[in-house]
Amino acid sequence: MTPMRILLADDHALVRAGIRALIEAIEGTTIVAETSNGREAVALAKAHTPDVVVMDISMPELNGIEATQQIREAVPRSRVLILSMHTTDDFVRRALKAGASGYLVKDSAPLELRMALEAVMRNEVYLSPRVSRGVVTRMVDGSPGGESSLDALTPRQREILQLIAEGKSTKEIAFVLEVSVKTVESHRAALMERLDIRDVAGLVLYAVRHNLVSTDRPKE
Repeated sequence: MTPMRILLADDHALVRAGIRALIEAIEGTTIVAETSNGREAVALAKAHTPDVVVMDISMPELNGIEATQQIREAVPRSRVLILSMHTTDDFVRRALKAGASGYLVKDSAPLELRMALEAVMRNEVYLSPRVSRGVVTRMVDGSPGGESSLDALTPRQREILQLIAEGKSTKEIAFVLEVSVKTVESHRAALMERLDIRDVAGLVLYAVRHNLVSTDRPKE
């Protein structure tokens, strides 16, 4: 297989260690960096320019789908392989729309990880059989794929929505995003207006229902 430099992003330390072991068992692969944070994954991708980013979806500060979009915009040569427990069509659609080259379900056989990595290195799109059926069915039926209300939000609004749902204050969000407090407040107001939500509690509930945050994420 062509030599492959990989960035690994998953917020579960034990899961990440297991994935790392599987990847390192594949001849010609090298883990150049790893992280448990979506925002850090973007920074590491810019710093290391990996061939492939193996990306979880549920991560703090910036989820894997938003991180995928930012990486694809900042480092076009880096391909992203989503490795997630989520199997619904909405997650697959959003990941592919963000620029992911593949979507692998976490309970797949180890051999499938190698197959997926090889496919994305050949500039092909790889989908686990468990999720590909829904994608193919929509293509055959001509279905638009069920646009989510999340699609009506800008990437920055989705970032701020996730940070709000994680319990960060306006000042903390401004610090993380390197913007002014007033800018964050403006985005929050726009979010409430666009989603027809009247308070922060409503925004948190919306984020949880749309899986932007996990309610049971363990600490590292």
